[in-house]
Amino acid sequence: MPLTRWRALRGPSGTGPALRRARSFMILTTLLYRASHLVVGVLAVAQHRPDRPAPYLGLAVALGLSVLVYGSALRRGWFEPGQVGADVLVTGCALPFALYAWGGVRDTPSLGWAMLLGGSASAVAAVALSRPYALAAVVLLVGTHLYGYHLVGASRAVLGGHLNSLVSSAVMVWVMWWYLRRQGRLLDEANARAVAAEAQKARYAERLAHHRALHDTVLATLTALAAGGIDANAPEVRERCAREAAYLRRLVQRGADELPDEGIGAALEDAVRSAESLRLRVTAQYHELPEVPPEVAAAFADATREALNNVRRHAGTGHAYLTATGSAEGPDGRPGAVVTVVDRGPGFTPGDRESGFGLRRSVHGRMAEVGGRAVVDSAPGEGVRVELRWPV
Repeated sequence: MPLTRWRALRGPSGTGPALRRARSFMILTTLLYRASHLVVGVLAVAQHRPDRPAPYLGLAVALGLSVLVYGSALRRGWFEPGQVGADVLVTGCALPFALYAWGGVRDTPSLGWAMLLGGSASAVAAVALSRPYALAAVVLLVGTHLYGYHLVGASRAVLGGHLNSLVSSAVMVWVMWWYLRRQGRLLDEANARAVAAEAQKARYAERLAHHRALHDTVLATLTALAAGGIDANAPEVRERCAREAAYLRRLVQRGADELPDEGIGAALEDAVRSAESLRLRVTAQYHELPEVPPEVAAAFADATREALNNVRRHAGTGHAYLTATGSAEGPDGRPGAVVTVVDRGPGFTPGDRESGFGLRRSVHGRMAEVGGRAVVDSAPGEGVRVELRWPV
């Protein structure tokens, strides 16, 4: 995986894949914890008399806030602190007092389900809020629940057990989140180092490949000229120097991530070298070429070779310009490619000239066979532009 692709996988906050998975796990864990408390609330409220609507309204509020907090977290990838704060204040703190004041709740068992929701509220606050706010949320929950149980005359055993559950929920979930976050960051850092090492190895392999190519071409020619064993003005020597100068020019014009070492880039480079061997100078540029199926790369290369042959035969300039770039994703989501061959010859009026066998079969036909297309644009005195695009 290239280093640029690894960076693209990181979210807007700089989180890597492992840390995002840790976040998803914490959202799911706290969601299941809240769901278990809501089930207890549904069972408890179902036993109340229907002439007292306050418990039903309280349960509806708790359900609505739960859907808001956890639904937003699942969509965004993490909790929204403002929503978590509202859940603590309404579900964890205000709900028990609302049931006492307007719901006619005067005993510990009837108030227990509302108090239980405070445990899941403290758990999500411990991981979603910054440390000072999380501590303040737990202290607020402890204080309000102490007073709420005092109003209904709860025993010390009930009070102690509930407060222990309230605090331990926050502590255990925070410890779990600290561990998962630490492990996620360590894994992301290890992956980043592995990707960087892979990219460095690939760059080294690219340098070796181009060193070998330069040794076998440009350096061999310069060595022969320096030895004085050949005539530098001979036509075949000048032609070879021109081809190798074009090769060097392409190396200079490309960036380190644009070297066509495989796939469509290598296929196009073969087509360019084939045209240069027939005394056509080609200025080629490659940029962000995607990975394409082998048959698509072959179709691009064959159609490009024929387009360059047409420049050599008809343009009369001895010079063609080739540009190959990646394009936006096609209708099926695959990354596409666009190859353009341009000459500055006399051009022609497309309607006045019937497409020959080369354009019809080797250019249009080859691109159509793989789900692409070719467009030929020309006008008298404007040269010819052939655009190859895949997918359509």
